[in-house]
Amino acid sequence: SQPKRVHEIEVLPAADLDRLAAAMPEETRLIVLLAAWCGLRRGEVLALRRRDIAADGTEVYVRRGVTFIDSKPVFSTPKTDAGVRDVTVPPHIVHAVVEHLDTYVGRGKDALLFTGKADGVLDEWTLRRTFKAAAETIDRPGLRFHDLRHQGAVLAARAGATTRELMDRLGHTTPAMSMRYQHAAAGRDAEIAARMSRMIQGE
Repeated sequence: SQPKRVHEIEVLPAADLDRLAAAMPEETRLIVLLAAWCGLRRGEVLALRRRDIAADGTEVYVRRGVTFIDSKPVFSTPKTDAGVRDVTVPPHIVHAVVEHLDTYVGRGKDALLFTGKADGVLDEWTLRRTFKAAAETIDRPGLRFHDLRHQGAVLAARAGATTRELMDRLGHTTPAMSMRYQHAAAGRDAEIAARMSRMIQGE
């Protein structure tokens, strides 16, 4: 296969996303779903607390991110106002969100959604390791965690999001990035159109 070009955004079929999530440790499956369907950055997902999720699982309130300095988690607010946003959870994964809250998250409002050994926070290295193993399980060894955010962006663009709506959903400050995802979604439309013609020719 050809080397992956930087600007190419690989979008997994929904079934592969499900398989990827299923290949993760149970308590971290939701990380894959939130990154892919809500377009969250890694640091945003790892920083989520119970109070950042609507009680019915339908909204995610992105208010901070976490980075790791000398293996210690450092929480900070998003660098730009655009990063602070409310993201609606696609209905088909709401159940997974609620189930995760019920099963793996402490009762307190400040309880982290995902926990680990870095002062109680799931660290990026552990996530990278389990994610890499899950990606290999579904025969996508080149997949990186950040690709899931791209995925969420392209899926939203395919679903008809305008540039402004994509910017809001992803926390982009400029239209350029969001437009890139729209182009990726439009490329898919060209592919579908070509396939329609091939079907006719094949008859």
